[in-house]
Amino acid sequence: MLGLAWSLLHPLVLMAVYLLVFSLLWRVAEVGSGDYWLFLLCGLPAWVFFATAAQASSRSLLENANLIRKVRFPRQLVPLSIVATHLVGFAVMLVVVVGLSLLRIPEARDTVWLAFPLGALFACMVAGVALAIASLNALFRDVEHLLTALLLPWFFLTPILYSLDQLPGVADYPAAEFAIHWVNFLTPPIEAMRDVLFYGELPALSETIYVVVAAVVALAVGSFVFSRSDDRIAVEV
Repeated sequence: MLGLAWSLLHPLVLMAVYLLVFSLLWRVAEVGSGDYWLFLLCGLPAWVFFATAAQASSRSLLENANLIRKVRFPRQLVPLSIVATHLVGFAVMLVVVVGLSLLRIPEARDTVWLAFPLGALFACMVAGVALAIASLNALFRDVEHLLTALLLPWFFLTPILYSLDQLPGVADYPAAEFAIHWVNFLTPPIEAMRDVLFYGELPALSETIYVVVAAVVALAVGSFVFSRSDDRIAVEV
């Protein structure tokens, strides 16, 4: 009975901790409306979904080694099932943020519903990344540890606690701003969802195109990497 509740507990606790530390105890920044807690919540669901799904999927093939060695089936289902599990938590978090946005941001009531198709595209992106990470970690065990080491700096290099427009050093370091905005593939979907949830604006056309292309490319690359290593997975795990 509590199986689904346990799967939702981890992402919800992470969101609560981030909100408590960065919005209430340590006010990182203030936004125009003063609702920094909602500004923060608009970016957290996507990050928590990506971080938890990527970490869990990286170990998924190794943890199911006995099944993989005994039964022939599409092994892509193993990491994709992990993503699907965390997708439930992402959907719940997104629904909560949508509800809060409807209550607190009247301007967002016409655009808030766009968060769901953006979230679906983001889920496709995460699925592609999960396929690549799971297959690579089955061949090279250090991938899991490298991902764990990267997630902390990656969090601070993603505009979740702040807005790119409000960084005082952006004008002095345009290359860094470009890297955070466009090289970091998490930034455009988070910025697009924040536009519709917090600012009540349509997402920028460039970011929308980026999210669509990134979802297609991630799925294509993830499927290609997995198919190239599929024959070796049963041996390596």
